[in-house]
Amino acid sequence: MGNATEWFDYGVYAATATYLTDAFFPGDLGTLGTMLGFAVSFVLRPLGGMVWGPLGDRIGRKAVLATTILLMAAATGAIGLLPTHAQVGVLAPILLITLRVVQGFSTGGEYGGAATYLAECASDKKRGFLGSFLEFGTLAGFVGGSATVLACQLAIGSDAMHDWGWRIPFLLAVPLGLIGWYLRSALDESPVFSEVAEEKHPPGGLRELVTTYRRELLTMAGLVVALNVVNYTLLTYQPTYLQKTIGLGESDATAMMLIGQLAMMVVLPFFGRLSDRVGRRPMWLFSLVGLAVLAIPMYWLMGQGTAWAIFGFVVLGLLYVPQLSTISSTFPAIFPTHVRYAGFALAYNVSTAAFGGTAPLVNEAAIESTGWSLFPAAYMVGASLIGLVAWCFLRETAGTSLRGTEVPEAGDDAPNLVPAGAAIAP
Repeated sequence: MGNATEWFDYGVYAATATYLTDAFFPGDLGTLGTMLGFAVSFVLRPLGGMVWGPLGDRIGRKAVLATTILLMAAATGAIGLLPTHAQVGVLAPILLITLRVVQGFSTGGEYGGAATYLAECASDKKRGFLGSFLEFGTLAGFVGGSATVLACQLAIGSDAMHDWGWRIPFLLAVPLGLIGWYLRSALDESPVFSEVAEEKHPPGGLRELVTTYRRELLTMAGLVVALNVVNYTLLTYQPTYLQKTIGLGESDATAMMLIGQLAMMVVLPFFGRLSDRVGRRPMWLFSLVGLAVLAIPMYWLMGQGTAWAIFGFVVLGLLYVPQLSTISSTFPAIFPTHVRYAGFALAYNVSTAAFGGTAPLVNEAAIESTGWSLFPAAYMVGASLIGLVAWCFLRETAGTSLRGTEVPEAGDDAPNLVPAGAAIAP
């Protein structure tokens, strides 16, 4: 629930991109301005990870998670109150970008903390299944944001949405954020963290990470390149792409996104459970290869009409789900407990800021300059190939305990077990 609330903003921003362009970035390059507003929120995510990650390893997961959701809700609600470019000129986009930076800073500690907390609370044998519900919450946030925008479109019409209706979904983030804060404040601390915190353990912090766990940081960063280029192309840039490049109407594009995201939500827990049986590495390999092979054909199909656009989006979404469903079971298990929150936050947010958050901006700029409508697919293929290189260094950790201060290693009862040397060979 907390994660859904946190990611509600990203669904709203993606679904209202055309309205935000009119309100804050009028002119020929308006869409690029809106995509820049999305990308800039990622600038402070690495800094947020550097602050929140070590703090979460020092004082606990619970307190940080409760704080980040309040920051996100306040910044999102404030966007709904901003004056437009027509009212205050260039101050309007400056204020929007400032609030997006605040959101990025809070998100820098949100996702790694939520995944770490859930992985440490889940049983070793069911970590994939239980962890998949974090991504269920992520998609619920996207779907909730898109559904809210669609409901507003149908209720008040396009003209009213461009005039003032776009504010409504942002304002709804405030009560949702308060609900998420209440739920997180009622949680118990992670038992894995509590166990290590009560004992003498090796030093944590950023210096320890970059000197002792470089391999783990780079492995996760490479996987995140693939994960988030696909994520932010499919789930954030797609409405703009469908409207501008393919010519779908506003409501049709929003409805198509909802159908695809709901299909992904339905299968997430099943893929998570499957990863507990076959392992994380086979799931990632299937997804990365499938996306590298089918991204361009599916994007070509999207240009053939609405029905084909829905089909292509659903196919790519389902190919992406094996990655999405195993984030919370794969990434926290890369690091030992005393640096887990910081390691996740640093690797995830640096890679996301460089490649994920910039994906809508890169896609839009490339299409504008080259006219090649299949560029987003090619970008996804390149990211998947980077992910395949990182996959070669990924250890299998399904069924492995996350307790203690050693890097988790697959035990004899882990599924799809491979010899230690083979598991880490490039």
